[in-house]
Amino acid sequence: MLLAIDTSTKMLGIALHGGDRVLAECVWDGEGHHTVELAPEIALIMRRVGEPISSIEAIGVAIGPGSFTGLRIGLALAKGLSLARGLPTVGIPTMDILALAQPKRTEPMFVAVRAGRKRIAGLWYKWARGGWKPQGEPDVLTWDELKESLEDKAYICADMDNQTRALLHGIPGVALAPPVQCVRRPGFLAELAWKRLKSRKKLSVGGLSPIYLKPE
Repeated sequence: MLLAIDTSTKMLGIALHGGDRVLAECVWDGEGHHTVELAPEIALIMRRVGEPISSIEAIGVAIGPGSFTGLRIGLALAKGLSLARGLPTVGIPTMDILALAQPKRTEPMFVAVRAGRKRIAGLWYKWARGGWKPQGEPDVLTWDELKESLEDKAYICADMDNQTRALLHGIPGVALAPPVQCVRRPGFLAELAWKRLKSRKKLSVGGLSPIYLKPE
């Protein structure tokens, strides 16, 4: 069984993957309470599936970009479990989790997460070979800067408040993902981690590090 952990932003998520399907998942707004809430929620989800914590055989964890504090907490817990029990651990870029949940489209997709101080971390994706493929590296910018840079059709998927949606609404050729599509579901993280786990024989937690971005 694989445990997936996402603490990239104020929205926390955990999931359990049994190898052929997602067994359970939970998403909640844990703003300011990552340290207090994460471990108890993991214990709770284990009880819900009727399995002891010892049944976890691998870990998948979101590695950012995102909140510095949030990422640190999730990675610390993942590394602690991994080192204590010798579990293989897989790091998954946070934006790939959102991208996996999006339907096929012809236009490029911009995926973003909140990066603090009214900034976002964003990355462009393009649909190819049956899935969304990242184009380049993530960048830090503001929504106003993104709006000014839009020159062609685009599909935007991010945790946007009403003000941001109003800012981007009505731009010719730009489509906004509905709010339900903009929630990072840990089940998708678990699926990505499981596939990556099966594609590699050994994974070391020692080389696992978060993706931190700073504005230029």
